[in-house]
Amino acid sequence: MAETPVWTPKRVEEIVAAHAHLEGPLLPILHAMQAVFGFIPRDAVPIVAHVLNLTRAEVYGVVSFYHDFREAPAGRRVVKLCRAEACQAMGGVALADAVLTHFGIGWGETSADGAVTIDPVYCLGFCSVAPAALVDGEPHGRVEAPHLIAMAEHKP
Repeated sequence: MAETPVWTPKRVEEIVAAHAHLEGPLLPILHAMQAVFGFIPRDAVPIVAHVLNLTRAEVYGVVSFYHDFREAPAGRRVVKLCRAEACQAMGGVALADAVLTHFGIGWGETSADGAVTIDPVYCLGFCSVAPAALVDGEPHGRVEAPHLIAMAEHKP
């Protein structure tokens, strides 16, 4: 697996320059930064704000509002557990409790060893196979805690 590039102000400026010509460039810039670095570096916010003639608060407000943007690198595995009603009715609460307890983390946190990040999502659209989860973007249905934990611990 390729290592995520370390962010630098120069690389942020390159990303901003590649997207600044777009109408409403802030979201494409943030998505590109996250794709390259795996998160939005806090020290990149003033660079983006300056180039787009926005305040740092405006840029940070967008970063902090959208749940898909990260302010710190995610774990090697990202598990998204459905928290919608159908999944909860089919054991999703117990599943989430077991997985979070196993890794000793809360929602949106990364395990101390950097192995896994657990994020809540509100409906994956797999209600017929609830409870559902995404592991590194791959959908899984009728998930049971031991199987999900094993997938999350699997080293790519």
